[in-house]
Amino acid sequence: MNRRSSIGTAALRVARAALAASSLVLTSSFVLTLAAPSVAHADETAICYNCPPEWADWASQIKAIQQKTGIHVPFDNKNSGQAIAQLMAEQKSPVADVVYLGVSSAFQAKDKGVIAPYKPAHWNDIPANLKDPQGYWFAIHSGTLGFFVNKDALEGKPVPRSWADLLKPEYKGMIGYLDPSSAFVGYAGAVAVNQALGGSFDNFKPGLDWFAKLKANQPIVPKQTAYARVLSGEIPILLDYDFDAYRAKYKDHANVEFVIPKEGTIEVPYVMSLVKGAPHDANGKKVLDFVLSDEGQKLWASAYLRPVRANAMSADAAAKFLPASDYARARAVDFGKMAEKQQAFGEQYLQVMH
Repeated sequence: MNRRSSIGTAALRVARAALAASSLVLTSSFVLTLAAPSVAHADETAICYNCPPEWADWASQIKAIQQKTGIHVPFDNKNSGQAIAQLMAEQKSPVADVVYLGVSSAFQAKDKGVIAPYKPAHWNDIPANLKDPQGYWFAIHSGTLGFFVNKDALEGKPVPRSWADLLKPEYKGMIGYLDPSSAFVGYAGAVAVNQALGGSFDNFKPGLDWFAKLKANQPIVPKQTAYARVLSGEIPILLDYDFDAYRAKYKDHANVEFVIPKEGTIEVPYVMSLVKGAPHDANGKKVLDFVLSDEGQKLWASAYLRPVRANAMSADAAAKFLPASDYARARAVDFGKMAEKQQAFGEQYLQVMH
C-alpha cells in the first residue's frame, strides 16, 4: 500500500469515527428528548388508590385537580378493601401517593402502618369526630345509605320503602349490594340494616339474619361500584348512597329514586390519607389540599355529597336532597367501633352467605 492510499484509508477511518460519534450524540440527544417528557410527566402525577370516575363524581374532581394544580391523577377502580391490600403488598416500595377510603377502612390503614400523618389546608374546619387527631385520615364528604332504585327496571312493582320490603319475593333477582367482606359501602349497608333492625356492633345477628333471608331473592353482589349497572336496569335496586342516586336523577336524567328506609339507616363519612412513603409526596399533599379547598368542596356538593365543610353546600345543591324529615332517620355511629368489627363481620357474613 503506497503512502497516499494509507493516508486516504486513515482519513476514511477518522471520518467514520467522527460520523459514529456524531450519530451517538444525536441518538443520545434524541433519547433524552424522548425521556424528558416522561420524567416531567412523572413529576406531575399523584397516584390515588380507590378514585373511580363513576363513584362520587371523582371524574369531575380529578379534572379540576389537573386544571388547577397541573397534577394528573389516574382513575383507579379499587374498592377500600382492595386499596388497603395493595398498599400492604407494596409497603416496602409504595406506588400510591394518596388513598380514598370508607371511614372504618381508614382505621385499618392506620393500624397496618400504610398511611402517614398530614394536616391539609382547612384542617381546622373539619369537625373533631371526622378526623384522626394526628392527621392520619380526615373526612372530605359523607353519604347516607339507602336504596338507589331504577323505577323503569321494576317492571311495575312498587318502589320498596323498607328493609322488610326487600325480603318480599316480588323483588327476586332485582336487589344488589357491594360485597360487605371487601367493599366498604357493602359493610356500611350491613351496619345500616343491622342497626335499623335493633342490632349493635356487639350483636350483628339481626343483620346476618336479614342477609340469610335475602338469599332467597338471589341478590347480585358485585365487588366494585355498580352505578352503570343500575342505570342499565341490570340491578334495579342497589344498596348505595344518596349521592349516586341524585347523580343519576339530576345529571344522567334517569328515572330513579333514592329511598331512606323507614326503619332507619346510617350516615357515613369518606376520608382521604397520605400514603406512607409516597413516591410523589409533595403532589399527594397538593391533591389533599385541593379536595378540602373551597372549589374542591363545592364540587363534592355539586355531586350531591355532603361536603365536610358545611358552608360549601349551596341552597341549590341542598334543594336536590330528600327533605330533612327523611334524613332524620339517618343516624351517626361510633366509627372506631365500626372499624374494629369490620373484619369479624366480613367473616360471619361469608359463613352465612356461602
